Amino acid sequence: MRKYTDLHLKAYQNGELKSELIRKAKILGYKRVAIPTDEACTEKDMEKLRKLCQDTGLEFVSRIDLTPTNTKELLNSLRRLRRRYEIIAVNCQSKNIARQAAKDRRIDLLSFPPDPRKRFFDKAEAELASKSLPALEIDMTQIITLSGKPRIQLLSKIREELELAEKFQIPVVISSGANHPLLLRGPREYIAIAESLLDLEREKAQDAISKTPNNIIERNREKLSPNFVAPGIKIMRRGRNCQEESAEDTY
Repeated sequence: MRKYTDLHLKAYQNGELKSELIRKAKILGYKRVAIPTDEACTEKDMEKLRKLCQDTGLEFVSRIDLTPTNTKELLNSLRRLRRRYEIIAVNCQSKNIARQAAKDRRIDLLSFPPDPRKRFFDKAEAELASKSLPALEIDMTQIITLSGKPRIQLLSKIREELELAEKFQIPVVISSGANHPLLLRGPREYIAIAESLLDLEREKAQDAISKTPNNIIERNREKLSPNFVAPGIKIMRRGRNCQEESAEDTY
């Protein structure tokens, strides 16, 4: 059984729609949802979201979407926020931001606007991302809400991006990006859309909405653990002095 995960459920600032959107995610078969918040969100607010999800039967994952205007702003935000959120996504609004985000191992998701002219995931960025950890995020709401020529152009661009992602072995994540219950679809519907419109093989489409996002979550939760020392190394026992502490290589 696959554990379907939506890494981009926009349920934070939806007021009365928040609970309805979360409930629908549960009904549609999701097990985990990442809800993007902003820096103004307090720990108390985060716990309310977590409890709302738990009461509905969903596992809550914290996420923040960064939309920096320059690379300095991006780096400052990463230093300040990396250890607060389980998922960090960057909205790449310029080529410079896209390049910097692609090569920074602290970033989990590379996101792009629906305008094909502003999607900067090209060969150069793919090469950078292949040496780092970011995954390419495909927001399905962008596809669902467009029609006519804009939709055709977006689909063509995403297909090109997916070909580059496969060539450079970059993970792909399929998310909803839904901010209203009427825009949210079930994981199997997204898999069918990815197969039919994006030419993505079925198993890869399934992984993009289950295995890949779950791997990102588990990786980051391990890093955010107080026992984390370095990749593959964690503290197994704590004592009163350094001699009583021990660390074990998990490989």
